[in-house]
Amino acid sequence: MDRPAEPSVFSIPADRAFADALVEGLIAQHGKDQLGLAKGIILVPNNRAATAIRDAFVRRSERGLLLPRIVPIGDADLGEQVGSALDPADAEPIPPAIDPLERQMTLAQMLQDKDAALDGAQAMRLAADLGRVLDQLTVERVKPSALRELDVASLSDHWAKSLETLKIILDEWPKRLAELGKIDLADRRNRQLDRVTDRWRTSPPSGFVVAAGISAGAPAVAQFVKTVANLERGQIVLAGLDLFMPAEEWDVIGGGEGAGPLETHPQFHLWQLLDRIGVPRTLVRPWRWGEASRGRIVRGERVSLAMAPANFTQKWVGLDRAQRVLRGVYALELATPADEAQTIALALRDAIETPRKTAALVTPDRALANRVAALLRRWNIAADDSAGKPLSAVPSGTFLLTLASAVAEQFAPVALLALLKHPLVRAGEGRLAWLDGVRALDLVLRGPRTSAGLMGIDARLAQPDERTKKLPEQAAEWWAEARPLLEPLEAGCAANPGLPELLRLMRETAQSLVGDTLWSGQDGRALADLIAGLESHAGSGPKRVSIESFSLILRDLMAGVATRPTSGSHPRLSIWGLLEAKLQSADLMILGGLNEGVWPQLSSPDPWLAPVVRKQLGLPSLERRIGLASHDLVSAMGAPDILLTRAKRDAQAPTIASRLWLRLETLTGGFVLPPTEKRYDLLAHALDTGKGERAKRPAPCPPVDERPKKLSVTDVDGLKADPYSFYAKKMLRLQKLAAPGEEPDAKWRGTFLHAVLGDWGQVDKFEHGKLLPRLIDAFDSSGLHPVVRAMWQPRFEEAAEWFEARVEAQRAEGREPLEAEISGSFKIGDVTLSGRADRIDRLADGSLAIVDYKTGAPPSTAQVMEGYALQLGLIAHMANCGAFEGAKGQPGLFEYWSQARLSGEPYGYVKSPNVSRGKPVMEAEEFVAKAYHNFEEAVDDWLLGNRPFTAKDMPDYAWSDYDQLMRYEEWQGRLG
Repeated sequence: MDRPAEPSVFSIPADRAFADALVEGLIAQHGKDQLGLAKGIILVPNNRAATAIRDAFVRRSERGLLLPRIVPIGDADLGEQVGSALDPADAEPIPPAIDPLERQMTLAQMLQDKDAALDGAQAMRLAADLGRVLDQLTVERVKPSALRELDVASLSDHWAKSLETLKIILDEWPKRLAELGKIDLADRRNRQLDRVTDRWRTSPPSGFVVAAGISAGAPAVAQFVKTVANLERGQIVLAGLDLFMPAEEWDVIGGGEGAGPLETHPQFHLWQLLDRIGVPRTLVRPWRWGEASRGRIVRGERVSLAMAPANFTQKWVGLDRAQRVLRGVYALELATPADEAQTIALALRDAIETPRKTAALVTPDRALANRVAALLRRWNIAADDSAGKPLSAVPSGTFLLTLASAVAEQFAPVALLALLKHPLVRAGEGRLAWLDGVRALDLVLRGPRTSAGLMGIDARLAQPDERTKKLPEQAAEWWAEARPLLEPLEAGCAANPGLPELLRLMRETAQSLVGDTLWSGQDGRALADLIAGLESHAGSGPKRVSIESFSLILRDLMAGVATRPTSGSHPRLSIWGLLEAKLQSADLMILGGLNEGVWPQLSSPDPWLAPVVRKQLGLPSLERRIGLASHDLVSAMGAPDILLTRAKRDAQAPTIASRLWLRLETLTGGFVLPPTEKRYDLLAHALDTGKGERAKRPAPCPPVDERPKKLSVTDVDGLKADPYSFYAKKMLRLQKLAAPGEEPDAKWRGTFLHAVLGDWGQVDKFEHGKLLPRLIDAFDSSGLHPVVRAMWQPRFEEAAEWFEARVEAQRAEGREPLEAEISGSFKIGDVTLSGRADRIDRLADGSLAIVDYKTGAPPSTAQVMEGYALQLGLIAHMANCGAFEGAKGQPGLFEYWSQARLSGEPYGYVKSPNVSRGKPVMEAEEFVAKAYHNFEEAVDDWLLGNRPFTAKDMPDYAWSDYDQLMRYEEWQGRLG
């Protein structure tokens, strides 16, 4: 065949939209003949590039076009795309490629065979890394035998062990593939490209061939591209080759003057490709089509200058101010990622207010992209997010992960309720009835965690506490319907099943809870494909998979499956990752997340090959992705308008600006802020922090006849310190709900201790030796989780021994317990005062001792002196008035018996509210009188009078469960 005098290699600079410029040139070259384009082939790096070029053809087709075949050859999962477009039907078939999931699972099993300590999740993660190493060796055409020729004397034991395992796998893996009759995907792509390369050298296609935007320098790709460049009608069109760079800098990139290659430079991958196809940069010609702008051309020259190798940056010193300006480029540094996302969302919204103007956010930071997409939805704008959502973040995926987590946590309350409340469970007609049952169970399970498994739920339903005594009947009726759906999974997992059986149990349980809805729609089909793939290859997967490992395996695999909406997004607004942004452009390009470790991202460590080993084998270094990310930035800088953004800190600590940001900032002498009307950062701040009136302190004032006429002794202090909380509790009848499965709080501990001590007094009559067995019985029947019980039972036992010993010692001194957990009341006018005495003792002199049990620290003397914590005085007044049958008399002693302990002391101690440091601060009669006076004042002001129930009247003594209800932070001025 006839060959061109020199290879046809061109470059479209970053200041032009690559896809549009390419299409314009191809139409100019081949569009005169109606079938001219249809006979051609365009080879592109990935599917997204193919879509961008196809869309560019549509924009250019005035009366319709017959498009050339567009074949993506750079994707790792090339599959049959090259073959179907380029191979003859009679060619000898290439063996099929092994499915990536099957390969990962097979490698995981092989790794477990080598290391018995590996669980399923660890083996799967190591297998994924091992698969990447195999692909890199195949792509770079490094023979496995090269591993045996390495100098590993300087390697640490860890790397040497990893390398030995890798050698074994490389010996065994080809045999396993031969047994399956398959080959690796990377190997298959190499064979496909080699076959096309050989055939085109002797039998070129009849139409034109263009390799557009390909930058991979892998040997098979390079040889294929070289063949295209030498075809009579072949062309190579590169994206963003730097033609401004001086020759000496270009040589340094490739490792000139004895230095190693500069893989972190944005032009390295293009240097490598040109080197491997044997075309010097001087033979690369500019593509003459596409809209060019003098301003953007100048900007491209200066961006190229900013990316100069370190040894050549001294030339920045001699630049004057005019030579440093990057026109059309602005930058904003924001305080937090939330501020950055809000600023970007405003900029994108403002851009699409202009007709036909396009805008795109380019970022490798998925958290930032998700935040921006969510903020745009507040204006009903759906951005075209090219990355889509991982399967683990869509309803079908989250349900299966929730199911796996629930069984892994042995149906702990939070995990179980999350599963039962999932939106997909019983979706449809029966959903409301199902949720009624779940909510009843939710209320029953609030408080300390039950014992493990479904039996723990049964135990809680069989023994409700005082708060939930009316709920178990409703919950138990519903639980009888729900429990059988989960029983097979719990029983099956208890038998430590293998991966195939575990998958079957999970699938069948999911089906019984959700039905066919789980597998419907785009997300459901993606999940069905994943589960089907796992089940079909489970026999060759890891052998040791615990339910905890299974949950991690699912999460990792789902994170690698993206689901994308097919329609509904804004036609002029996009969110792109770095891969998707290649060969695409917009009128406004926002380059977000320019922090070190984000753009460029930190290289993931290779657990198999040490850096020195990779270098000896000739594999790309882990830092090469820095150069690729840098080229992505340079390419995006060619858009008409550019906005660079970064956050000064993330959720944990201050951030460091990206090395790319710092280079551009240093060259320009400081970034230019957007014009005043485009200060999106200030607008974003004003959007959510606009000035407004401070919320008023709530002070409801209901009519006197609607106010409660019953008051307990424990309510008096709260009514005086925080009237609003009394109003919320007694009039609105609002109670704080404990969280499901929470740690035992003070209220639970107090209820539990009072119940045990009350039974000891009422049933056992304070008999010595009976309290500890009763306490143990209470723990046995509580249904508490073993961890919770192990934490609290020893403390309660030690305190119980102290309680018994102290009562016995006081009996010897003439002090005798009279009553335990005795309730009483008496009326004062229209108001009834009620109270419960934990214990009342008769002292040797005939007076009464009023005892109150505490699980924490008793009230301080300062509280008593300020007129608070006087409930023992009110109990004493009631006892003196005969409110407690069998315990009437003049009070002489007041005591708090605490189950807690003082520093360095055993559990259990006594404190008197009217005694400080062994001396009375208030006599008994004065203490009782002050308590009753406080009660009368509270009754006159709030129950019989019309005083408002003001929030936090005495904040120093107000501990409330109703701060959110009263909007405490707002009227305090702490929000906004």
